[in-house]
Amino acid sequence: MNSSSDAARGFAKKRLAVIILGGFAGVGVGLAAVYGIAALTGNPGASAGACKTALQQAARIAPLARGEVAALNPATKPLEVPNLAFADASGKTRTLAEWKGRTVLLNLWATWCVPCRQEMPALDALQKKLGGPKFEVVALNIDTRDPDKPKAWLKEVGITNLAYYADANAKAFQDLKVVGRAVGLPTTLLIDGARCEIGYLAGPAEWGSEDAVKLIQAALKDTSG
Repeated sequence: MNSSSDAARGFAKKRLAVIILGGFAGVGVGLAAVYGIAALTGNPGASAGACKTALQQAARIAPLARGEVAALNPATKPLEVPNLAFADASGKTRTLAEWKGRTVLLNLWATWCVPCRQEMPALDALQKKLGGPKFEVVALNIDTRDPDKPKAWLKEVGITNLAYYADANAKAFQDLKVVGRAVGLPTTLLIDGARCEIGYLAGPAEWGSEDAVKLIQAALKDTSG
């Protein structure tokens, strides 16, 4: 009888340990989803041929990744960015494929991200300087709670040159995490007209600076041949 009780207590302790460990694992998964903790993965859908131009551009702009944009990592392997879907200011669904033939600086941000808020005026300044038929800063908000908060904040701080794009489900962040390009916010990718990565930067940067403008101008020149 005692041995049975001891065995039952031992089993209960083991079961409790499993539950506790499972809880910690669940917390870890949750944190990974929030902070984008993920191992870099490849992109089997991209070939060197499909992204050849982007890789050439990456090699050419590499010397310009300095100063205020020194943290930018020029692409060294072909990476086709997922065809992210999101909404514009009117609520219409848009996808990255619609920017075919244009160079895009894709920036994922949220109002709860302090560095994101700090760099938004610089992104706005870059769009004002270089935005046009060949280039656009696509600042994609991923706030998931109050859809009106990002719009109100942008208006409050005087952001006027950036078009409003939002992904209320933050699926774009998850899609980029799958290909190893979302390790936190802000996350910024320089993408060519074929949706291939030219460069990637984790964290904020002074995108309105002379360093950033020169780098983007070089990418645009390369794109046009």
